[in-house]
Formats: sequence, structure tokens, C-alpha cells
Amino acid sequence: MASRGKSETGKLRQNMEEQLDRLMQQLQDLEECREELDEEEYEETKKETLEQLSEFNDSLKKIMTGDMTLVDELSGMQLAIQAAISQAFKTPEVIRLFAKKQPGQLRTRLAEMDRDVMVGKLSRDVYTQQKMEILTALRKLGETLTLEDETFLTENATATLNQFEKVTANLGSEDKIMALASSGVKTKA
Repeated sequence: MASRGKSETGKLRQNMEEQLDRLMQQLQDLEECREELDEEEYEETKKETLEQLSEFNDSLKKIMTGDMTLVDELSGMQLAIQAAISQAFKTPEVIRLFAKKQPGQLRTRLAEMDRDVMVGKLSRDVYTQQKMEILTALRKLGETLTLEDETFLTENATATLNQFEKVTANLGSEDKIMALASSGVKTKA
């Protein structure tokens, strides 16, 4: 839903215009064929078409008054969380492991990074960013962090990761967070 409802709104508008055209054409055809139909069949068909027009009008009123939208509050919340996830986690591998609830593999990745930074294979900046992502993901997965890891998180906390912590804390259920992260991974894969 990267369009944030714009393409969906366009599609809704097109569908509504087509539905209106269809109902109007149905009424016109009914009037043109009136001579070929018996009175009861004509009245029944006209009544059904007018009922459909009335229902269509009611839906249109709801949309116009804001009682019905494509992007409701829950979808809006989901969009905000997906944005937080995509900005908080820049490393696709971390997003994937977080979404699949794989703390063991996250810890393995962290150990590999510790080794790579010591031998100069990984820059200190990239190491810090990825370690922050992994530790934040581990915390969200309910893993216990060492005092050293907690200190590292505190000393290197970024506004984006702090925002991610706050947004996901308000979600409540860890399953909701995981489903959201999984949806982000599926679209990126």
C-alpha cells in the first residue's frame, strides 16, 4: 500500500463511475424495451434498478461524509509502523531475521560482525548501525541483553530507533509487530 490510498481512491472513483453508468444504462434499456416486456416484469425490473440506485447513493453519501474511507485508522496505524520499521532497520537481513523470529541467527550475525570489525572487514559506522538494529530486534523479540549490550544501545541510540521502540511498544501484541515486519519483508523479497 505504498500509494497511501491514492491509487485505491482512483480505482474506487472509476468503479463508482462505471456502476453509475451501468445503472443509468439499465434504466434507459428498460425504457427502450418497455413494449417487449409485460407490465409486471417491467415494474419489477424498474423497482430493482431504482433500489440499486438508492443503495449506490447511500454508499456515495457515506464516502462523501467521511464515514467510509479506504485507509481507515487501523490501516493508518499499520502504515506508520511500516514506515518506522523501514527507517529503523536499514539492513534487509536484520528485517528478515526479525520478521521470522530468529534470535539465534541474529546473535550469530552479531558475532560475525564483531569478528569482521576487529579484522577491518567492516567499518565502525556500519558495525554500529547494524549492531543497533540487531540489539533492538533482539529486545523486541523478548531476548535478554547483556549489560554491555544495553549500554551500547543507550550510548548509540538514534531518534529513529527510539521512535521504533515507542511505536511498537504501543502496539501491545508481539504477534502484531511480527506480522507487520513480515509484511515488509514479503514486499521487499
